[in-house]
Amino acid sequence: MTKDILIHQIIEVLERAGFMVSDQCNIRPRSFDLAARQGNTLLFCKVLYNIDGLNEETAREMKSLAKYLNGYPILIGAKTRDQLLEDSVVYMRYDIPALSIQTLYDYFVENVPPLVSAAPGGLYVSIDGDVLKEARMNISMSLGALASELGVSRRTISKYEEGQMDASIDIVLHLEEILDMALAKSIDILRSFEKELDPSTVNEDTSERKTPPNDNILNLIYTLGYDVLSTNQAPFKAVSKDTSSTFLTGVSEYSNAMVKRAHLMSSISNVIETQSVFIIEGKSRYKFVEDTVLIEKDELNNIADADDLDTLIHERSKRHKGE
Repeated sequence: MTKDILIHQIIEVLERAGFMVSDQCNIRPRSFDLAARQGNTLLFCKVLYNIDGLNEETAREMKSLAKYLNGYPILIGAKTRDQLLEDSVVYMRYDIPALSIQTLYDYFVENVPPLVSAAPGGLYVSIDGDVLKEARMNISMSLGALASELGVSRRTISKYEEGQMDASIDIVLHLEEILDMALAKSIDILRSFEKELDPSTVNEDTSERKTPPNDNILNLIYTLGYDVLSTNQAPFKAVSKDTSSTFLTGVSEYSNAMVKRAHLMSSISNVIETQSVFIIEGKSRYKFVEDTVLIEKDELNNIADADDLDTLIHERSKRHKGE
């Protein structure tokens, strides 16, 4: 199965689940391949045949974009190492949930969340500790007796009940057989991203956004009063945000490659529900490309503050839409 086939199947699943899906990001390098939105759920999807191909730099940018735009990064693939991904199993790569197309379908189309997570050493299930404890007490079974039946320590059973330890699939099945009770907790794929985040990483990303960008034009936008998140692998150079607006930001001379990138930015911005702006170094032939507003650098130099830039973007966007 090729990556193109994977992407085609993923688009079919997301559209069937009611998502609006952007054009495929076909410009290298790329931190994500598709943006998709359904209501308040915004996804940044990275597609890799082998999920182990995700590198730390790409993952970091995906997470930064997701947090900055109130979305979720997700990795979809077909295999890990030398084996196919198990269906109904969530894998984690650099704190990003990774899953098969079938798991994606079950979760978003069938509303059936996975129960199993992959970790070093095998596949594990999270147990509902309160249900376990109540079921054990209902049949007057001691911690020791249950531990003996399972061949584990009393402390292990105690950790299951306190929610401090996941269990192997075999253990969970044996527990459910003994207690005649469903004990496995389902996995909310999107919330698993938030759960796995290292708080120090969140703080680090926040401080990075407050640092002036290392780019003259982006720094100019920053001095107008915008918070600017620079990117290295996205189809745009940054995301700029103030209290009233957010826009994807491109920077380039006018060229055919720039026009292609502006078209892609338009598609992504429609999904993300932001503006799309390209700052042109030199002269521009047009004022917009599709839904991406084009602003010459000289025009930007004459803007006094964020309100003036917001007004220019809004007026040029209205003119394009014929409002």
